[in-house]
Amino acid sequence: MSFEEALAELEEIVRRLEKGQTKLDEAILSYERGALLKRHCEQKLNEAQQRVDRIVLGAGGAITAEPEKLD
Repeated sequence: MSFEEALAELEEIVRRLEKGQTKLDEAILSYERGALLKRHCEQKLNEAQQRVDRIVLGAGGAITAEPEKLD
């Protein structure tokens, strides 16, 4: 699932919960799903940050990218 898809689903869950019109069991399941989506989004953002961190300024002001090492 992409970051954008996960974020859209998370936003929809928040909207539903904020309305307060869901049954308790459904609200709990939605909250659990939201927590999973939040972790997924955080992971995707961390991966993107690691890739951005690999971009370096080289000699003469040239911008280069170092190979991604996520191990």
